[in-house]
Amino acid sequence: MSTPVLVLNPNIKREGGRKAQVGNIAAAKAVSEIIRTCLGPRAMLKMVLDPMGGIVLTNDGNAILREIDVAHPAAKSMIELSRAQDENVGDGTTSVIILAGEVLSLAEGWLEKNIHPHIIIGGFLKALDDSIEALEKYSKTIDTKNRQEMLNVIGSCIGTKLISRWSEFMCSLALDAVMTVVVEENGHKEIDIKRYARIEKIPGGDILDSKVIRGVMFNKDVTHSGMRRRIENPRILLLDCPLEYKKAESQMSVDVSKEEHWTQILQQEEEYVTNLCKDIIKFKPDVVITEKGLSDLAQHWFVKNGITALRRLRKTDNLRVARACGATIVNRTDEIQDSDIGTGAGLFEVRKIGDEYFCFIEECKEPKACTIVLRGANKEVLNEIERNLHDAMNVARNVVFEPKLVPGGGAIEMAVAQHLTGKSEAIAGVEQWTYRAVAAAMEVIPRTLAQNCGAKTVKVLTDLRAKHFSNPQENSTWGIDGDKGVIVDMKTLGVWEPFSVKSQTFKTAIEAATLLLRVDDVVSGLSKKKESGGGAQPTEDQMAQE
Repeated sequence: MSTPVLVLNPNIKREGGRKAQVGNIAAAKAVSEIIRTCLGPRAMLKMVLDPMGGIVLTNDGNAILREIDVAHPAAKSMIELSRAQDENVGDGTTSVIILAGEVLSLAEGWLEKNIHPHIIIGGFLKALDDSIEALEKYSKTIDTKNRQEMLNVIGSCIGTKLISRWSEFMCSLALDAVMTVVVEENGHKEIDIKRYARIEKIPGGDILDSKVIRGVMFNKDVTHSGMRRRIENPRILLLDCPLEYKKAESQMSVDVSKEEHWTQILQQEEEYVTNLCKDIIKFKPDVVITEKGLSDLAQHWFVKNGITALRRLRKTDNLRVARACGATIVNRTDEIQDSDIGTGAGLFEVRKIGDEYFCFIEECKEPKACTIVLRGANKEVLNEIERNLHDAMNVARNVVFEPKLVPGGGAIEMAVAQHLTGKSEAIAGVEQWTYRAVAAAMEVIPRTLAQNCGAKTVKVLTDLRAKHFSNPQENSTWGIDGDKGVIVDMKTLGVWEPFSVKSQTFKTAIEAATLLLRVDDVVSGLSKKKESGGGAQPTEDQMAQE
C-alpha cells in the first residue's frame, strides 16, 4: 500500500465536500438570526460594544454587523453583503441578510437529497431573473417634483427607525439636503451626498433644533481677535497654499558670520510673506480661507486691510465652500484672478454653539453643497440619527435617479412569490423545485414583520397568501401592517419602497447565496497554533520550515 502524500501543512484547518457546504450555510443562518429582529417598525435595537470601548445602539443591519468580529469566512462574506448594499443604495441592509440566510437555509434540504449545487444554482438564477421582471410589473412611477409624494416615500423608509417619532421633520431635512446637491449637466444627474451633504453633530439642544443650512458650516474660529465675525455678501477667496515662510523640504543649516546677515534673512522672510499678502489684498476679498498655515505677519496685514482669515481647513470642507459660493481653489497667490473669488454667499458669520465656535457661510444664491446640523441629547442618540438620516437621504437620491416605487410591508415579496410559483409550472425537472424554493424564501420578509410585532404569524401569513392568490394583479399591494400585525392594502397605508433598493436586495441576496453554494472546500490560511493565540516565540528553524 502506497504512503499518503501530505500536500498541505498538517496544522492548517481544512473542511471539504458536504461538511464545508453545511458549515457555510450554518454560518450564514447564524448571521441572519442576529439581525432578524431588527426588521420593521417594531424592530428591536442591538447594543454592541465596539473595539474602542464605545457603545453602538442601533437597529441598522450594516452598523451592527460591521462591529461584530467573526472568524468564519462565510459569515464574513455575509457581512460584506450588508456593506455592499449600504454603499450601493444605502437602505435594505437588514432585508438582504435575512433573505440571503433564508435562501441558503432552503438550499440545505436539496443538498441533503444529493442534488448537485449547480442544479440548485440554475433554479435560483432563473428565479432571480423572473423576480426582477415581476418587480418591473408591479412597480409604479412617481413624480420627483411632487414634494408630498417624495416625503411619503422617505417616510416609509424611516418608519422603522428611531427617528420615526419626528418623521415629517426628518423627511423634510433629508429631501432638502438631497435636492440642494443635485447637479444636472447635459441631461446627466449627479447627486454626491457623501461629499457635498455633510452632517455636523452638536450634542445638546432638541432634535427639532436640527436644520439644513443652504451653505456650509465648519468648526473654526477666526485667527485674530481683530477680524470681523459677521460679513454680509462676502467676497471669499479659497487657497491651497501656506501664507507663511516656506520651509525647506530637506534639513538644512545656514552659517551666519555677521549680525546684518541675520537681519537680511529675517527681512527676506518678511518680504516673502508680505508679497503673498499683497497678491491677495489687491483683489479685495472679505474672507480668506487656506488649507495650510497662516503666519502672524500675514494676520497683521489682513487685519490692517479688514480681511477675515481662517487657516488649516480640511480639503473636504474647502471643496464644499467652493461649491456653495462659486469660488475656485487657488494653489499660488500670483495666479489669483477675479473670477476665482466666490460671491455667491449671502452671509459669513462666526457663532458660538456650546463651547465651540462655528463658521457659517449661508444664504447662498445657488448652493450645490449643504450642511445638516443635528442636535440631540447625547452622542449615542446623534450617531443613530445620523445613520437613519443617511438612509433617508439615500432613499431620496435613489428615487430621483430611478423614480419607480414598489409596495412595502412585505407586499412585493408575497407578490413576487406568487409570480414565481405560477411560472414554476413551465419548468421541467428538479430545477422546478429549487426555483420554487426562492418563492418560499421571499415569504421570510412578511413572516419576520409579523413575528416582530407579535402577531399570529401562521394566520396572518395564510390570510396574506390567500389574498394574493385570489387575484394576483389587483391584490399585489396587500402586505402586513408592521405596527398592528394585520394585513392591509399598502396603497391605503401609504408604505412604498424605492424600486432600486428592492431590486438590489434581491440581486445581492440570491447571487451571494449561489456564490456560497459553489464552495466545496474551506482551507484556513491560519495554522492552529496562530489561531489559538499565544504560545512561545517560533525559532528560526520553524520559521524557515513554514
